[in-house]
Amino acid sequence: MSAKTGHSGASKNKSGGKWVVEKGAMTGSQDIPGNGGIIITEKEYGDFEVALEMNNDFGPDSGLFLRSTDTGKCYQAMIDYHANGNLMGIYGEGLPGGKPNVRNFTFKKEVTDIEINEYKPFPCPVSAEDWPKFWKHGEWNEVRARIEGNPPKITTWVKGVKFMEHTDTEKRLADKGGIALQVHGGGDYTKQFVRYRNIRVKELKK
Repeated sequence: MSAKTGHSGASKNKSGGKWVVEKGAMTGSQDIPGNGGIIITEKEYGDFEVALEMNNDFGPDSGLFLRSTDTGKCYQAMIDYHANGNLMGIYGEGLPGGKPNVRNFTFKKEVTDIEINEYKPFPCPVSAEDWPKFWKHGEWNEVRARIEGNPPKITTWVKGVKFMEHTDTEKRLADKGGIALQVHGGGDYTKQFVRYRNIRVKELKK
């Protein structure tokens, strides 16, 4: 999967953060304090499913961007892996109307401690009590997302368990776009890292 650097979250130098390949994993960080960005595929995809393994530090904000523009407007499968963040909820990054923004749990101060959010269409499939046994921080865990149609239906999984299903009510993006990974701007995360490996993309037939 060839890729190029985009500028979502980048400061004036527009470097898009720092991305390197280490030990078979794509590793991202801020290159200077506060400067983030995305690494995005050259190819554009329509209906597809993408899976990857992640082993991020708990602190940096990241994301799996679906049908992204070069400037980072997209549907995002959240990898907000920090206090008050979420994993595999759905967010509209820079989209008209600012939607969607749906999640069914939120991290508290520790990665092992979550608060269940009331999201009636698709409640959290793992209880707060079972979360520390389900999600293994410091190990490689798989997340997966599917996007189809426009307005799109977006489905996400964590370790093979369906975590979210959401259908938008409006067409907010083109039918095709890139797949991207993010290092969020703001703060100082030059010494904390996001790590992704074993990235697979399956295009879906209509």
